[in-house]
Amino acid sequence: MHNKFLITFDSMPRGTAQMKRYNSYTRTYFKSKALQETHRQFALALKPYKPKKPSEAPIKLCIWLAFDIKSPKRLWGTWKTTKPDCDNYVKEFIDVMTELGWWKDDAQIVDLRIRKTYAEKASIFVVWEELKERPE
Repeated sequence: MHNKFLITFDSMPRGTAQMKRYNSYTRTYFKSKALQETHRQFALALKPYKPKKPSEAPIKLCIWLAFDIKSPKRLWGTWKTTKPDCDNYVKEFIDVMTELGWWKDDAQIVDLRIRKTYAEKASIFVVWEELKERPE
């Protein structure tokens, strides 16, 4: 199975996986308000593309993050080399995909590719593919 879709935002959600907090009294981690809001925005945006049933196959996942920048326009299409870090940002996105049922467990993702650029409109382009059990 091979799927691709584009989701857009008025502005790119700002929370990352590093925004988890620790409560020393209860000895538990919890999500900051910014991360909770990012989770909510990702869930709303991803819901229409949710597959009918979770995959059990190995997964190849490509994510292109296009962060909005109004000016200078000359930056559109160039690499975004500033924060947030790709890996921290995408972690919450993948967690939401797992929660919504793209696959049984995000450990099934065996090939992960992330791009981070500037664009006029905030968006995330996703391509995911079920792989065969053995690499060719």
